[in-house]
Amino acid sequence: MILLDPGALSHKFSRAASCVAGLLLLLPASGALLAHTIEGSDASFVQNIDGAAIGPFIYLGAKHMVTGYDHLLFLLGVIFFLYRPGHIVQYVTLFAVGHSITLLLGVLADLQVNAHFIDAVIGLSVAYKAFENMGGFARLGFEPDTRLAVFIFGLFHGLGLATRLQEFELSDNGLAANILSFNVGVEIGQILALSLVYIGLSIWRTRSSYLRHAFVMNTVLLGSGFLLTGYQMSAFILLR
Repeated sequence: MILLDPGALSHKFSRAASCVAGLLLLLPASGALLAHTIEGSDASFVQNIDGAAIGPFIYLGAKHMVTGYDHLLFLLGVIFFLYRPGHIVQYVTLFAVGHSITLLLGVLADLQVNAHFIDAVIGLSVAYKAFENMGGFARLGFEPDTRLAVFIFGLFHGLGLATRLQEFELSDNGLAANILSFNVGVEIGQILALSLVYIGLSIWRTRSSYLRHAFVMNTVLLGSGFLLTGYQMSAFILLR
């Protein structure tokens, strides 16, 4: 958690604001990126599959998580100040259990939710974790249950994954096996992506710039979360 004096906050906030402004300028050109749906040959495969296809669905799940920028931004915020591998495993497991529950229920029980609304909540999860890392809740005299928050947001992230598959008319033949395989792939992709993030953070932590720029990094995360939320809420309102 970061607690800075007002003077340092002003200087660091100005630098972070420049980064967030850059993200805003990229918004018009990033419509396809912000959607991160299953497209192209992958979409054709999912649409036409009839029967169990364990290997391909594991691949699709891993690919979707690795390219799922919103999920990865949230997990980056979660592990940003976690130094012990045991703590990282604990938090990531809570997140994995949460998103596994709603991914499986969302598809197998045909739980219909608005994809844009869910993605807006996922954007808020990124902003929430960044605000917590910046010491925002501590300054407000509020101490949220960080483990419970990660689990609850994991439920929303799972619904977000489910909405990607709900875009297709999936065959009932082999559906359970395919969704379970997709979920296994998501976990594999999550482990791969987080391993790279953890290695990067571990290297960064050996340098003095880590704590100096931690506030800037989390402010960029905060701005990114609000950017994603605003984009998805706009789509939710306009496309109703």
